[in-house]
Amino acid sequence: MAVRLRLTRVGGKKDPIWRVVVADQRSPRDGRVIETVGRYNAQTDPSTIVLDEERIRAWIARGAQPTATVAKLMRIQGIDAA
Repeated sequence: MAVRLRLTRVGGKKDPIWRVVVADQRSPRDGRVIETVGRYNAQTDPSTIVLDEERIRAWIARGAQPTATVAKLMRIQGIDAA
């Protein structure tokens, strides 16, 4: 099973809020998730990024791969992807 750290969309129409989740790469974007490890809101100024660094590191240690967008959010928060 290939596991990814990726974004899933929540919030209302034209008011997106994103959750950073751990999910099987074959599941749909807003489908079943294994664990929620953070959230991201680009609507605020500055953008709100809240990540659970401990859980992210644990999942990466188990082989989960972050998507490009999640990797960028991690870099902004000072979490290395390796």
